Amino acid sequence: MSEPVVKDSNGTELADGDSVTLIKDLKVKGTSETLKRGTLVKNIRLTGKADEVECQTKKVKGLVLKTQFLKKA
Repeated sequence: MSEPVVKDSNGTELADGDSVTLIKDLKVKGTSETLKRGTLVKNIRLTGKADEVECQTKKVKGLVLKTQFLKKA
C-alpha cells in the first residue's frame, strides 16, 4: 500500500521535514495555549493520514495538526 498524498490548504504537496505556516489561530486542546496565525512550524512528520501532520512547537510537543489550516513555507 502506498503512502497517501498529503497536501496543504493550497494543494501543495507536503513531505517529511517540510516547514509550514498556520493560516488560522488554533486553540490547542488540553492546554491554555493558542497558536497564532502566521506561526512557522518546522520539521513536520507525516502520520499516514492524508489530512494530518505531526509537529512540535516551542510551547507544545507532540502536536497533530490538520492540513486544512497549514500552508507550505
